Amino acid sequence: MWKKIKPYAISILIAFAVGGIAALLTKNSMSMYNEIQKPALAPPGWIFPVAWSILYTLMGISSAMVYVKSQGNIPGNGIGYYVLSLVFNFFWTIIFFNLRMFLLSFIWLIILWLLILGTISGYSKISKKAAFLQIPYLLWVSFAGYLNFMIYILN
Repeated sequence: MWKKIKPYAISILIAFAVGGIAALLTKNSMSMYNEIQKPALAPPGWIFPVAWSILYTLMGISSAMVYVKSQGNIPGNGIGYYVLSLVFNFFWTIIFFNLRMFLLSFIWLIILWLLILGTISGYSKISKKAAFLQIPYLLWVSFAGYLNFMIYILN
């Protein structure tokens, strides 16, 4: 039983670790979100941890699905794009919240968006379900791009 669950548990843990460490490094800067000018469609701050918890779970499940289905053979299956997207996801938080470099963080999000697209493309060759589970991540980052760009314009 553990052998089947292990890749999923590890993959979900990795995704949450990336988000958790980024949150710890930016926790003193999060109040900035309440202080800056935001666009009309900006959600309240409490939405973000809820959304990211769901997204990290889906991201972990889909990466484990691909890893298991490709029997650990990583080249060409989208895992490389996924790992890079986690790196970009991690540093976006620091660039946006700690450094308050809104234009750079927007450009960073565009690269993240492209990495997620690469992940979806790679995953779709191995598992359509895994690729589908990445779509909420792509949509959320698209929305984050809108928020980030508007925050740049307004501030």
